[in-house]
Amino acid sequence: MSTLHVDLDLVKKYNVPGPRYTSYPPATHFTDEVSFEGLRERILANNEAERDLSLYFHLPFCQTLCWYCGCTTVITTQQGKSAVYLDYLQKEMDLMGKLLNPKRQAVQLHYGGGTPTFLTPTELRTLGKMIHDHFDIAPDVEAGVEIDPRRIVRDHIAALRETGFTRASLGVQDHDEKVQAAVHRIQPYAQTKQVVDWIRDTGFTSLNIDLIYGLPHQSVASFERTIDEVLELNPDRFAVFSYAHVPWIKPAQKIFTEEALPSAEVKMQLLKLTIEKLTAAGFVYIGMDHFARADDELAVAQRQRTLQRNFQGYSTHGGADIYSFGMSSISQADGIYWQNIKELPAYYASLDQGQLPLAKGYILTEEDKLRRQTIMRLMCDMGLDYATMSKLLGLDFAAHFAAELASLEDLVADGLIERLPGGFAVTDLGRLLIRNIAMRFDAYQKTRTEGKFSRTI
Repeated sequence: MSTLHVDLDLVKKYNVPGPRYTSYPPATHFTDEVSFEGLRERILANNEAERDLSLYFHLPFCQTLCWYCGCTTVITTQQGKSAVYLDYLQKEMDLMGKLLNPKRQAVQLHYGGGTPTFLTPTELRTLGKMIHDHFDIAPDVEAGVEIDPRRIVRDHIAALRETGFTRASLGVQDHDEKVQAAVHRIQPYAQTKQVVDWIRDTGFTSLNIDLIYGLPHQSVASFERTIDEVLELNPDRFAVFSYAHVPWIKPAQKIFTEEALPSAEVKMQLLKLTIEKLTAAGFVYIGMDHFARADDELAVAQRQRTLQRNFQGYSTHGGADIYSFGMSSISQADGIYWQNIKELPAYYASLDQGQLPLAKGYILTEEDKLRRQTIMRLMCDMGLDYATMSKLLGLDFAAHFAAELASLEDLVADGLIERLPGGFAVTDLGRLLIRNIAMRFDAYQKTRTEGKFSRTI
């Protein structure tokens, strides 16, 4: 990445709330006005075909709360709660299995949370068997799991590997002791390295490291030390997330004072540092939060313009429908989204009544589908070619989006995009602000209230 001057006035201009576009429209548009029967009929229609499946399991339990966390979690020290949860995942898979086409093959599997490794090694083996009993799992399934290094033993890793997992995503966030104390997550480097060694020894083929910039007390110097240390672990991918300060949604974040949090300018400098350090170390900046080695599947897919974006972030499995299980989990099939109940007692009660625990959903309009493709290709390809988009969408792209394309002049003037014959490309600066660029193609942006999203910087 070329040397980048960060202008404070420019940072202030673009530091506005906006979606992350893991879906379009975002999950804030989901509604409980979508009937269960209506969703059920659409799920049945989706299963008339034999499209590939991507399976997601939300395992929500954590022993302690990291105060920056924006995930849907259940904080408990009662280990027995996970065994009960597995019983209900069994019920949910039984119910959904009645709607699924048995010829559909699962090509992707992911455990998220919460902390999936809150489950004991025995429970991880049990869950793996349940999934293999319910679904046709592809021999080369891409199976990834999120791991918290703080409270596991080697047998956790062995159990995951035995049940088919080959990709591990390790939560690190920051190694600085002052930052760790401030966010209520003490995790020494030696602890992280021990788990990395177990991951390597048991035969995992891919390691991702999660970091977060924008946490209390972070500085450019302290975060550079963290990056240098995690580079020594030789991961295949990085996910470097911007801390989303949304205390009106996540009350635990109220503990962070404004004085402790880095300014928008410092956050931009942290991101700039991350991009420059990782690209210098041989990683490709995929976009948003993701970095991958040049020979990694994500980097290859971006070069070939086949990269996709969904609720798991960037992905190589765009042709697969996402069927998700567990409280709060979100599914995505052709033209529909649906989300499970977020509260654990209500999730259990629905399944006890023999009903899928659906809370809300969204049915895309034809215009939604056009804009979803446009935003996804922009965020994956870092630019748009109008002729290619016209062919993809089956219309005259430049004519259909004439107003949106005309609105880009200030982005050109500010150096975020560069006009090309028949399209535009995102610049290095624009990559840092890709959410702002995508918002220009969002039909709902002008009607949103500010409190729904984190700021883009």
